[in-house]
Amino acid sequence: MPRSEPIGAADSQSVPSLAEQFRATRALTEALVAPLSDADATLQSMEDASPAKWHLAHTTWFWETFLLRDHAPGYQLCDADWPFLFNSYYEAEGARIDRFARGLLSRPTLEQVLDWRAAINDAMTPLLDDPALAGLIALGVAHEQQHTELLLTDIKHALFQNPLGPAMWEGSPKASASAASPIGWHQHPGGIALIGHDEEGFAFDNEGPRHRVLLEPFALADRLVTNGEWAEFIADGGYCDARLWLADGWAWVQREGITAPLYWRDDEHFTHQGWQVREPDAPVTHISHFEADAYATWAGARLPTEFEWEAIARGQDGAAVLPAHDPASGNQLDAAAPPLPRGEAGLFGDGWQFTRSAYLPYPRFRPADGAVGEYNGKFMSGQVVLRGASCATVRGHSRASYRNFFYPHQRWQFTGLRLAKDGNS
Repeated sequence: MPRSEPIGAADSQSVPSLAEQFRATRALTEALVAPLSDADATLQSMEDASPAKWHLAHTTWFWETFLLRDHAPGYQLCDADWPFLFNSYYEAEGARIDRFARGLLSRPTLEQVLDWRAAINDAMTPLLDDPALAGLIALGVAHEQQHTELLLTDIKHALFQNPLGPAMWEGSPKASASAASPIGWHQHPGGIALIGHDEEGFAFDNEGPRHRVLLEPFALADRLVTNGEWAEFIADGGYCDARLWLADGWAWVQREGITAPLYWRDDEHFTHQGWQVREPDAPVTHISHFEADAYATWAGARLPTEFEWEAIARGQDGAAVLPAHDPASGNQLDAAAPPLPRGEAGLFGDGWQFTRSAYLPYPRFRPADGAVGEYNGKFMSGQVVLRGASCATVRGHSRASYRNFFYPHQRWQFTGLRLAKDGNS
């Protein structure tokens, strides 16, 4: 079961209450859809993505199902048919619409879904200060924050399908990238590292139990790979050299005709503000694990393991323990505005970072009982771990132990890479 403490710093003076987190998270999700029409919010561009309206409804279904239905005496569902439409993958909750058919839901309308959200927000008020429900409420907040990021990346992919390249936010100021410095390296001498959540604050079940791993000496780059550096990889024939690619990756490149990151066109890329000139110093994003691994090989480096990444994030940066990297720092999402990588310092923000680690359970991992036990554990097959946070991640959502995960070919998220290399033993 997820930890019951709220997300945030250990200092309770600076941590919003769960009720405040609930309201802020719900309000941010709703603010993000303000620029969308009902038609925009109904689009589903591929099976991996969901309509914005569905994200709004699914997160509301979560609160109604696991909190109100199960813990509010006498509560009646707003519509008995909607659980079939808005359950995602919880087998314990029964039958549901096929994932690829979510974009066929013209009804309920966007307005009806927003009205439902308002009703659920009001109904949740008496439960928000119940200590017995703190764990479920914290999980619900984190779950909705995940869908906030998915909503942004899914609508970007949907609008990208339009030949006109429409902007979600018209006339918003364009973010400029910071000048990229030469890559430096966080050196680590190797040794035993403690990996996993440390029991303070909220965490998903896949972040524990805490355990020991043995690290060989290594170094981790102090910044992400940039668009300009990726352009050099392309110019040098990176997408045409089978020697750089894993076998599955090379087959994917050949089968799909991949020649550049997703959303690239000449010297432009597609953003939430439409087509924009690509900034060479900004971190490259929307790449697959296959691409990240090929680039690392081309650069004479490799991808880090998730354990190496976490050791540096926690401040185990050499023989002495140094200050940890702040998970709430960097370019992350603070408000309903266009997300775009800028190239800020630190390990968090701009883009999720691929590791070479398979998404597997930690030693002694056990999924929680009941439907919420389906949240992470059953997906521990065939996926790879990403660490950090992106420009579309709600600030405060991530932490050093956070494990994101995707299949190796997926790249519609803000996914990038940070290089690693072996040290001297």
